[in-house]
Amino acid sequence: MSDLPPYLFAIPAILWLAVAFLPWRPWSNREVLEAVSPCRREDLSGVTVLIPARDEARVIGRTLSSVAAQGDGLSVVLVDDGSTDGTAERARLAGPEGLRVVAGVPPPPGWSGKLWALEQGRRRVRTAYTLLLDADIELAPGMICALLGKMRKEGISFLSLMAAPPMGSFREKLLLPAFVYFFKLLYPFRLANSPSSRVAAAAGGCILMETRLFEGIGGLETIKEELIDDCALARRVKEAGGSTWVGVTRSVRTVRPYNGLGEIRDMVARTAYTQLRYSGVLLALCTVVMAVAFLLPVAGLASASGPARWASAGALGVMCLTYMPTLAFYGRSPAWSLCLPGIAMLYLFMTWTSAVRFWKGERSRWKGRVYAAKAGRTPPPGPRSREGCS
Repeated sequence: MSDLPPYLFAIPAILWLAVAFLPWRPWSNREVLEAVSPCRREDLSGVTVLIPARDEARVIGRTLSSVAAQGDGLSVVLVDDGSTDGTAERARLAGPEGLRVVAGVPPPPGWSGKLWALEQGRRRVRTAYTLLLDADIELAPGMICALLGKMRKEGISFLSLMAAPPMGSFREKLLLPAFVYFFKLLYPFRLANSPSSRVAAAAGGCILMETRLFEGIGGLETIKEELIDDCALARRVKEAGGSTWVGVTRSVRTVRPYNGLGEIRDMVARTAYTQLRYSGVLLALCTVVMAVAFLLPVAGLASASGPARWASAGALGVMCLTYMPTLAFYGRSPAWSLCLPGIAMLYLFMTWTSAVRFWKGERSRWKGRVYAAKAGRTPPPGPRSREGCS
């Protein structure tokens, strides 16, 4: 690295200082909502829980049991989206009183699978509130009460929480807290929660919304092709004048583990290139920025120049400090922050995987479905920012 001008190593240091001192503090944990404790049984007859499920027999029992523990009067609609593993039968056995299992039909042309399943279910909703819940999500007792309480107290019409990821294996501990960290850098929650900002974000695993919003945004058909459907839905709500809020929690958990690095790669690759608007220019820019921010400081530690080494050490120090709040939130050691440069390169590799698949004619793949890339596809209208939305 002695052949590189020493001043180059100041660039990542300046970049990370800028991230650290941004007024909206995207790395912090100010937007948090936890379950009400102590929990008491509540009348939740004004809420319908809508669950799209495709081959979730392993986990659907835990999800439905957690829903049943929330309170009395809940309506639950589960749309079985072409499962082949007995998901519907397992749901009927484990489901709470008031559960309706809907046999979904294949999506029409132009619809993504999850959105079509939600559309079939939302037509059966008759309550004032709808909780969109992924089939692999477990709610702590009192969580729906907490969601309703915040919505009513603050006048929010659309509220979503990023579920705590599974962290049973080394690869999950290594990669999944960073997924939340990168999501927050790209979708700053403070901006997303501001009515005056155009930034819109949501976490699709757990969304509580006023049911009237479906009609207010023109129904789910207006976003039927979206792969980053949760953020697209939040954007539509904001455009229609609704108020949105997104935050993190430990009281909503993903209970389906990722069995191998390939599953995490596919989760990221599913929408990473979509987030870059299918643009080779943005992909190249993303690659340069990631290399400068995460690799250049590591390389600078081996520089023969003292100022370059100090600047690189400073950049790495600030980088680690911005990651530590996320690690602390999930009970992880600060030492994991030292892995962040390598983690970032893995995510960049997954983004390139997404792009290569698109160039080969595959727009996305998930749950056994492959969405073909359309020739001459142009980016959808409206501002965007990254996958992460699950």
